[in-house]
Amino acid sequence: MTPGINTAKRAKVSHHIHEYQHDPNSESYGEEAAEKLGVPAQQVFKTLVVTLDGKELVVAVLPVSAMLSMKLVAKAASGKKAAMADRKDVEKATGYVLGGVSPLGQKKRLRTVIDASARSFPTIYVSAGRRGLEIELAPDDLLALTGGQYAPLQQE
Repeated sequence: MTPGINTAKRAKVSHHIHEYQHDPNSESYGEEAAEKLGVPAQQVFKTLVVTLDGKELVVAVLPVSAMLSMKLVAKAASGKKAAMADRKDVEKATGYVLGGVSPLGQKKRLRTVIDASARSFPTIYVSAGRRGLEIELAPDDLLALTGGQYAPLQQE
C-alpha cells in the first residue's frame, strides 16, 4: 500500500492497481509503464512538479507521450513563470521518489493541474506512488481527489 492507493480507498473511488516489473535501466518511467501495461501512452499520465514564480510547488499531470509547456502550466496556475522543481524539494514535499511521484497522497497537498486531454478517456493511469505501480481511475475522480483543475498543458 502507498499513500496514493490509501487516498483512493478512503474516498471509496473506483480504481484498479496495476503492478509491473520496473527496469531500473528504463529511460522513461511513464513510457515503460505504458508499454508493460499494454496501454496507449496518451492514457498513461506522468506527474511532474514545477516551481511557480520561484516560490510555490505545483503538480502537472499530463500524458507520458507529451512535453510539458512551462508557459501553459504557469498560466493555468495563475503565475508568470514555471520551471522544473528541484528533485530534493519534490521528494520532500510529496514523500515520493522521482519516477514514482503520485498526484495522490502527497505529504504536502500541492495545487494540481491535469491536462485537459485526460477527459477524453474513461480512465487514466497515474503513478500509485512507486516505480512499477500504477493506479487506474476516472479522470474526474483524480480531479476531485487532488482538488485540481483541468487545463491544456502540452507543448505544441
